Amino acid sequence: MYEFRAKKEDMALSIWQRLWQKIMASPAVILLVLAAVLCLAANHLLVVTDPVESNYALTAKEMLLSGDYFSPRIFGNYWYDKPIFFYWEIIAAFKLFGISDFSARFFPALFGMAGIVLAYGFTARLYDKKTGFLTGLILLTTVEYFYLSKAIITDMTFFVFYSACLMAFYIAYSEGKPRWYYLAYFFAGLAVLTKGPIGLFQPGLIILLFLLWRRDFKALLHIKLVSGLTLFLATTLVWYGPMYALHGSDFISQFIGVHNILRATVSEHPQYNVWYYYSAVFLAGFVPWVFTLPLAWRDYGLTRKIAAAWREKRLPLPAFSMKTQFLIVWAAVIFVTYQLMATKYMTYTFPYMIPLAIDFASYLKKYDRLVLNLAGIVIAIYVAVTFTVIVPQCRQASAYGAAQVVSSLADDETTVVTYGGRYPVSLTYYSGHTAYRLAERDNIARMLPGGISWNAKNVMPFMAIEDLPDQGKVLAVVRDRDEARFLQDVSGTWQWRAQKGVWVIYQKASDL
Repeated sequence: MYEFRAKKEDMALSIWQRLWQKIMASPAVILLVLAAVLCLAANHLLVVTDPVESNYALTAKEMLLSGDYFSPRIFGNYWYDKPIFFYWEIIAAFKLFGISDFSARFFPALFGMAGIVLAYGFTARLYDKKTGFLTGLILLTTVEYFYLSKAIITDMTFFVFYSACLMAFYIAYSEGKPRWYYLAYFFAGLAVLTKGPIGLFQPGLIILLFLLWRRDFKALLHIKLVSGLTLFLATTLVWYGPMYALHGSDFISQFIGVHNILRATVSEHPQYNVWYYYSAVFLAGFVPWVFTLPLAWRDYGLTRKIAAAWREKRLPLPAFSMKTQFLIVWAAVIFVTYQLMATKYMTYTFPYMIPLAIDFASYLKKYDRLVLNLAGIVIAIYVAVTFTVIVPQCRQASAYGAAQVVSSLADDETTVVTYGGRYPVSLTYYSGHTAYRLAERDNIARMLPGGISWNAKNVMPFMAIEDLPDQGKVLAVVRDRDEARFLQDVSGTWQWRAQKGVWVIYQKASDL
């Protein structure tokens, strides 16, 4: 019996070893295939959601239709919320595949796949191919990475450029390959074209603090500052130069004043401005791998070490390797700087995911069976959840259904208005009809953009209730919870036509 059991265990071990041999034969290819499965699954079924995705999609659509590929615009207004690169991505996808849900999500998925390969390559260079593979697998299967690989927002593109910048610097510094510094400056430029000045300032701070920790200020003489910054400026001024030339102080005050300085100093969402916000984001975003943290605690004996250090009234700083120092600074700077900012978003700390994934892969390396089994289960769950839960949830978070009704009822002369709830940009995106936000004239005056304030985001067209036309076809798309207030506050007789999700469509009875 014992011999049989031993043979069975040896056979299982042998199978496991052969599996790893096959994985290590082409780890990057396997990761790329797995990433493609997750990043592209059901993208053609995921409608554009409100309130964020629809802003990007409609802006790109308007830019494409106008033929103006430099000045972001939405509802006919210039829109300085984000730089140009992500809009160029969506426009390129629209040109390649037509205006569709798949097109809008194509480049976030593509950059999601690129990010996994990038994480693998960098980690394999620092450690070994197995650690690189586990890093890519862990990163791919986190909740946050899965979400952002499908989301029509800037963060996945920014993540790749930001990470590539820091990786290029470290390779140049650690391996004595000065030409890699130019790649760091170039990718910093692309990061700034994607999300603004943070794409230079934060990686620059990470590099400076890393050199400070190593007490290696002489390195500043060798990182190609002059020629590198020239390359950086040449990259960024491709867009920032024409934008300033075209729009002058209005561009500076809105882009820098509102969308950078104001974000850092005045919270857009005060309820999120709490000390534990990004700790909660980490715990939620790094599922399922946060559940393995007790293994690290046990293996590293942290409880005993800390207790012993305090008993001896000393807590010495461990002697970290250079690569560990770099990864610690990378993650810590991102966490701390964004925690200090007034405005907090779940995705802001996303660029620290690679050093975190590397750390998890390092201590989970000896639990490789656990990693592969858990990753396989998670991938299967993600694919199933995408089709069964996320697809219908996206329709609930979009005015897609209401837009289909509006498209069937409206003609070129129809006035379309919305009432109640958060303004559904997706209604205009899908219907092709400009939808006016209906409100009292006094309230509109308080909501209109002006100066350096969060009203700058209210770029949707408004219509006063008092100005609602008495003649012609009028369609009202009303949030269901505000239905009774709409019928009370807006004069006229309204005919119920349909309900799609949370939106109820009414038509003014006089035009029926």
